[in-house]
Amino acid sequence: MKNEADLKLEIFEKVRALYELRTSETRFIPGRTRVNYAGRVFDEQEIIRLVGASLDFWLTAGPCAERFEADLATFIGVKHCLLTNSGSSANLLAIAALMSPELGKRRLKPGDEVITTACGFPTTVNPIIQNGLIPVFVDVDIGGYNIQANKIEEGLTSRTKAIFVPHTLGNPADIEQISELSRDHEVWFVEDNCDALGSKYDGGYTGSFGDLATCSFYPAHHITTGEGGAVLTDDSALRKIVLSMRDWGRSCWCKPGYDNTCRKRFDWQLGTLPRGYDHKYIYSHVGYNLKMTDLQAAIGIEQLKKLPFFIQKRKHNFEEFKKRLQKFHRYLLLPRATRKSDPSWFGFPLLVKTNAPFTRDEAVAYLESHNIATRMLFGGNLTRQPAYKDVPYRVVDSLLNTDLVMNNLFWIGVYPGINSEMIRYVSEKFSEFVC
Repeated sequence: MKNEADLKLEIFEKVRALYELRTSETRFIPGRTRVNYAGRVFDEQEIIRLVGASLDFWLTAGPCAERFEADLATFIGVKHCLLTNSGSSANLLAIAALMSPELGKRRLKPGDEVITTACGFPTTVNPIIQNGLIPVFVDVDIGGYNIQANKIEEGLTSRTKAIFVPHTLGNPADIEQISELSRDHEVWFVEDNCDALGSKYDGGYTGSFGDLATCSFYPAHHITTGEGGAVLTDDSALRKIVLSMRDWGRSCWCKPGYDNTCRKRFDWQLGTLPRGYDHKYIYSHVGYNLKMTDLQAAIGIEQLKKLPFFIQKRKHNFEEFKKRLQKFHRYLLLPRATRKSDPSWFGFPLLVKTNAPFTRDEAVAYLESHNIATRMLFGGNLTRQPAYKDVPYRVVDSLLNTDLVMNNLFWIGVYPGINSEMIRYVSEKFSEFVC
């Protein structure tokens, strides 16, 4: 009679066979096969790990989540990692944690200002607004498309309490200058690392420099768990606050399936609750439930093993496109990496110059008509989006470059699913269009 381990092995072999069957005849057909800007890259190992987790039927965060958190923290080089159900939720938790009364005089309060960029994805800015804070927008540089770090100081006032910036398309922001400003002016520094997992600045991974940092594991990102994200920090006090806010706002820090880690579960006196009220049901923050499931974390464990290869492939694809598209520099501004950085690029941004005989929209339409996926730099200038029509904010100087990006920039993919045939095809289509 077969035991449980033997039955699982049989199931895993069937999964492997099914994966091989589904992928045995995939090939690139120029003009017919879509060249995506991003997508899932995986093999049978992720599916086997997922099926294994489903057989254990631990549906909430469990052993796989605990391992994924530990593995990711080790990879980035931080002490603490807390998984979330999305990168957007991770951003929300990072800002909400800074509102905690447990931070004393350093806590953010409604009406305080947070310096950020209007050029990017809305869920960098949304948590600022959702927590009653005021976003202060600084323009971006052209070519690197990150916040102009040399202008941040112009935006600092007595109400400034944090700097929250993304590493745009995987290109690190000027971390040295931002870190120095945050220290000198005693404001929090939060990295939105959702598009930059695996990028390095001055030898260290992005996500390891800020007081808090965030990651996203959406299918378009460097690794995927479907939906998912993480908050990273070296600060144990911040880790405790993020954990509380992620897990309903509760005071208890026991892992799922464990009780009485504090060894005084029925001996707390907090708020105006009766002494001895069950610590598992004491709430120290107005929190959420933003946890990742063990099924998602199981996928993340295997994806993280592939991350070094993914990083290498993204860099290779980026350099290939840069080499092939350099000849169009008269009309297209090619991207440049930040000083001291080694990006794991999320995409290959191209700015159509004002002297070009074609527009960004014409270039995009041509590429899309030939099955080459393109994307804008997310929301462009977010202050021009209808969602922010009545939102209070402040602008430092102007957002002229942000507007230029909104009107003239698009990007193509460099993700590991793009092979040499695809790069050659995309390059040929650029030649046909530009020439």
